[in-house]
Amino acid sequence: MISCLSLYSYSFCEKIALKKYRRCVKRGCIKRPQVVSGAKKDGFGLRVFVLSDLHTDYPENMAWVRSLSTKRHEKDVLLVAGDVAEMYDNFILTMSLLKERFEYVFFVPGNHDLWCRWETEDFDSLEKLNKLLDACKQLGVETNPAVIDGLGIIPLFSWYHESFDREDDIVGVRIPSLDMACKDFHACKWPGNLSNRDTSLALYFDLMNEKNQNTVKQIQSTCSQIITFSHFVPRQELCPEKRMLFYPKLPKIIGSDWLEDRIRSIHGVESSSFACHVFGHTHFCWDAVVDGIRYVQAPLAYPRERKRRMNGGTLSMSQMSDATTNRSFVRDSDRAMASCAWFCCNRSKSDSSLRVWNGLARTELLKARSHNEHILEAWDV
Repeated sequence: MISCLSLYSYSFCEKIALKKYRRCVKRGCIKRPQVVSGAKKDGFGLRVFVLSDLHTDYPENMAWVRSLSTKRHEKDVLLVAGDVAEMYDNFILTMSLLKERFEYVFFVPGNHDLWCRWETEDFDSLEKLNKLLDACKQLGVETNPAVIDGLGIIPLFSWYHESFDREDDIVGVRIPSLDMACKDFHACKWPGNLSNRDTSLALYFDLMNEKNQNTVKQIQSTCSQIITFSHFVPRQELCPEKRMLFYPKLPKIIGSDWLEDRIRSIHGVESSSFACHVFGHTHFCWDAVVDGIRYVQAPLAYPRERKRRMNGGTLSMSQMSDATTNRSFVRDSDRAMASCAWFCCNRSKSDSSLRVWNGLARTELLKARSHNEHILEAWDV
């Protein structure tokens, strides 16, 4: 049994030594990567796909997973950034299907993965978490940091806290409470010392990463390129402003300050041109560089959300590649896994730029990433 750390094993001061790196909102620091048309995927070596929010309790989403080729990705890596399925049996089936299709699969849990309302066994969300981690180990799915072909991959456990939200609240309109809008408050079952209503869960999940610190340090010392990934959001800039949201209180249930601190402790305060963090949860396709780190979200999301999107219900896939090591990293949510956009990360000493190669016209690509019209339905967060 893989057990979670006790909340009381470490004091707040002992564990959060990174307070000086606390993020502050700097909207002026956000920039979009360069987009260059016409790249081809031929000749690339290791490919790393990233995907979040599969929600395979929906038959359409499970069918999408089943439709993935069992041959095309047999040497590829897949990072699954949480919310695979609410039901344990669907989680096992989904991860089994993915492991049959990819050589390496990495996973971090999301909030839906820890819902307990329809489970036949009587366990709380922490017990279910341990059960999921045990299942991943049996399936050969990685939940700990590892190095693949010289690339460091670091999964980060996380949970949200309400104080993450620092944007002024919307006033003058009636907005449902978090209890009414967010199913986590009812579908998750926590021991008495943990609660969604304070920072205890965010701190608890962050402390779970401590057991991997020695491995992380080894990766930092040996790998020039590292990808970290989590389910929850590390910075509020990675979510649309409240005036653009169907549910303006959404930022209170999406992210963690401790998560951003931990990301900065891995990639560095100033970071580099090839630092990347992948996240999920909000179902907004995202790709932006903020304070030196590239943040990417590629959700499969709910079937109804895909139907509302401007690109006809098919999400874009993108690929990050390393010209010096013949390595590529792919953001994948396309139904047929066909290449729509490519990220090129050149790590040579003469060129450390981060570029985007895409198979779509620039206007089409921007449409695929512009989801202010694609509003997350708060009651399904």
